Amino acid sequence: MVTATLTEVAKMLRPGVTTLALDQMAEQFIKDHGGVPSFKGYGPSSNPYPYSLCISVNEVVVHGFPGSYEVKEGDIISVDCGFYKDGYHGDHAYTFAIGEVSPELSQLMRVTKESLARAVSAARENNRVGDISFTVEDYTHRQHGYGVVRELVGHGVGKRLHEDPQVPNYGRRGDGKRLKEGMVLAIEPMINLGTHKVHTLDDGWTVVTADGLPSVHYEHTTLVRKGAGENLSQFGPIEEAERQNPNLSKAHL
Repeated sequence: MVTATLTEVAKMLRPGVTTLALDQMAEQFIKDHGGVPSFKGYGPSSNPYPYSLCISVNEVVVHGFPGSYEVKEGDIISVDCGFYKDGYHGDHAYTFAIGEVSPELSQLMRVTKESLARAVSAARENNRVGDISFTVEDYTHRQHGYGVVRELVGHGVGKRLHEDPQVPNYGRRGDGKRLKEGMVLAIEPMINLGTHKVHTLDDGWTVVTADGLPSVHYEHTTLVRKGAGENLSQFGPIEEAERQNPNLSKAHL
C-alpha cells in the first residue's frame, strides 16, 4: 500500500501542483484503502509531525513539510510515505525529477537508487547491519564521492514505525547486530551531492544540507532472507507511472 500511494503521487506530480495538494491526496488515498498515515501525529507530543507525507524538495534531505510551495521544472522531490494497516507499518520513499534536470543530478539519483539495491542484497541471514551500511557508503561515497548523511538512519519496521536495529548508511563490514531471516528493515540511503553535513530547521523536523546542494532519498521496506533481502515495497509500479507522466524526467531510470 505504500507503493500504491507513491504511485498515485507519481501520477499527480507536475509543475504548479502544491506539495500540500500531494499530501492531501495521499492522506485520502490511505484512508480510502483502510489505512492510517503512519507519519501524521508521530513524534514528541510537544511537536508531532503534522502531515501524512514527508515531501523534501532539492536541498531538503528528509522530513520536509508539505505546504504552498508549487513544484517547478528542474526540482527533485523526495516523497516519503508511511502506511499503517492490520497492525503493521510500511515505510517507502522515492525521489522524482520534474522535467529536465542536470546530468549530475540524474547521476546522483541513479547512484543512490543503485546503492539501495545493493544494500537490499546485503540484507541476508547471518550478515550484520554493518554489511548493509558499508555497502551504501562504499558505493555512494568511495566510488562516486557523494556525501552520506550520518545524523539520520534506516531502522527496523513492523508493529512500530521505528524499531531496532538502527541501520546507518555508513559503517564497517561485520559490525552491528546479526541479521536473522524474518527481520524487516527500512533501508534508506540519504545521499547528498556535496557535503554530508546537515542541519534541522526551526520547525524541528525539516533537515537540509549544510551547503544548500541537493539531496536524494530512496527507501524500501525489506525482508531479511537466507540468500538476499527481499523488497516488500516495490519501485516497479512507481517507475511505470513515472514513465507515463510527461512531466517527469526519465533520465535517471
